[in-house]
Amino acid sequence: MSKDRKSTHILTVALEDYFHGGTFNNVVQWKQWYRFEKRFEKNTLKTLDLLDRFGIKATFFVLGWVADEDPGIIKEVVRRGHEIASRGYYHRRIRGMTPVEFREDLSRSKDALEAAGGKEILGYRAAHRWYNRTDLWALDILAEEGYAYDSSIFPFGRSFHDEPWRRFAHQHVYEGKKIWEFPFSTYSLFGFLLPIAGGNYFRQLPEPILRRMVAQWDRKCDAPFVMYFNVWELDPDQPRINAVSTFSKIRQYRKLDHMEAILEEYLHEYRFTGIADYLGLKGEPLAKTLQDAQIFDPSCSKINYKKGQGVVLGARRDIQSGEGTPKVTVVVPCFNEDLVIPYLANTMQSVRESLREYYDLRFIFMDDGSTDKTLKSLRATFGDIDNHTILQNPRNIGVAATMLRGIRHSDTEIICSIDCDCSYDPHELINMIPMLVDGVDLVTASPYHPEGKVLNVPGWRLALSKISSFLYRRVLRQKLYTYTSCFRVYRRSAVADLRLRYGGFLGVAELIGQMDLRGGKIIEYPTTLAVRMLGRSKMKVLRTILGHLRLMGRLLWMRLVHTVPEKYAVPAEQTQKVETGSH
Repeated sequence: MSKDRKSTHILTVALEDYFHGGTFNNVVQWKQWYRFEKRFEKNTLKTLDLLDRFGIKATFFVLGWVADEDPGIIKEVVRRGHEIASRGYYHRRIRGMTPVEFREDLSRSKDALEAAGGKEILGYRAAHRWYNRTDLWALDILAEEGYAYDSSIFPFGRSFHDEPWRRFAHQHVYEGKKIWEFPFSTYSLFGFLLPIAGGNYFRQLPEPILRRMVAQWDRKCDAPFVMYFNVWELDPDQPRINAVSTFSKIRQYRKLDHMEAILEEYLHEYRFTGIADYLGLKGEPLAKTLQDAQIFDPSCSKINYKKGQGVVLGARRDIQSGEGTPKVTVVVPCFNEDLVIPYLANTMQSVRESLREYYDLRFIFMDDGSTDKTLKSLRATFGDIDNHTILQNPRNIGVAATMLRGIRHSDTEIICSIDCDCSYDPHELINMIPMLVDGVDLVTASPYHPEGKVLNVPGWRLALSKISSFLYRRVLRQKLYTYTSCFRVYRRSAVADLRLRYGGFLGVAELIGQMDLRGGKIIEYPTTLAVRMLGRSKMKVLRTILGHLRLMGRLLWMRLVHTVPEKYAVPAEQTQKVETGSH
């Protein structure tokens, strides 16, 4: 640390995970957080080690959700002498909450953080920064609730130009109550305020220019420079979420591999401390500790699915005769999905817990000739779990052929197929399986049903899918809204002997077409299709469009001549059993 510097500045750290940030708020819902690989613990430890090397203390703004998920990491931050402050429970927008909801969110996050850290919470930072005075009602509530400080105002451009003092640390007064505000630091250029506070701006703006701006603040301003960064910014190997624009990807991922070196320069050059220490405040130890405090039910952080026992019992009578819990097999085709396997594993764990009471679940993970580490990841993740089987295709044969091989390998009458990327929520099987009553051969998920929904799927792709469904309705007897969904529940005896000409995405529609021509009964379950989060789609768009047109012509011909071909058999023995649990 440079010894000739006398100014003390403020360092703040956002303790959250890579999937929490505002970059992904429109595509990643809090109900999906449990699915993602959690990396905040190791990233926080890396951050703590960095600060220890320079002897610097900071304020860590933490989500209440993080405290409930991993109270141990909160204790470690406190143990190393840093302050814990609130960032709300979930990563919610201030403008999306009413004052009542804001108070409730404050209370829930404060309780979670104090229970985990054992110290009073004095400060707050909004998950999304405020830009104009219409949002300052939140400061009034914070003052009423007894918070000592806030650090959420982000002067930008011409905002607060008639109140220039709001650019620096100041006290906000509301009905006789005072609260300190520590805005993010900015640089004034021709009357416009430019952000220089750290984080994303350290990674996007030219480093030499930014360093000069910060140095000028240090020389000329009496107010402390307020710097921030996120713990996930020290994690260049974090999973890439592709369901956002190119601009958002640049914002999230650019120069992550340089961030630690950038921070080291500032930590070496300037003197920093946390906000409470700067104000001379000490969070009082609380009587309640993690062991005796009331913690929020962790299930509140996950989706709670209503499992109507009467409905499920009815399904038992209709689908499977005899006593005992119905046996259900879930087939999961995987092709070059190494990055998705942790996401899949967390989702499947939740699915097992949700359906365990009603169904005896078995899982078959089909590696479709992957060329990456998918097979290795499947083995490491699922290989030692009972009733989990891993099969391998020697070569890539396509998603439909792979699903059909999984169905043939199964020994249960009820078969479910799901996408490896979980773009349909597999928890909906609790509602879909009971629909496979006598006389029904297949239940298919339908996002294009009037009661279905699509989230963040590109408009051009949505249009193509709906057009293809429109055309299939003209060709086939059963008028469905969706023909191309891989998320289905099958009656094994109705589909195991089908012979598909098309093994890839076309085969998904061909399977329904052949069942339709056979006279099988197909029904739809309206559900939500969300955009793929991790990895990339394997679909070749132009090839698939042309293929659908050929398939429609073929199905129409088959309908006219009253025939279903059987010459496209795929020998089941070509599938290699790689690893299996007890079955």
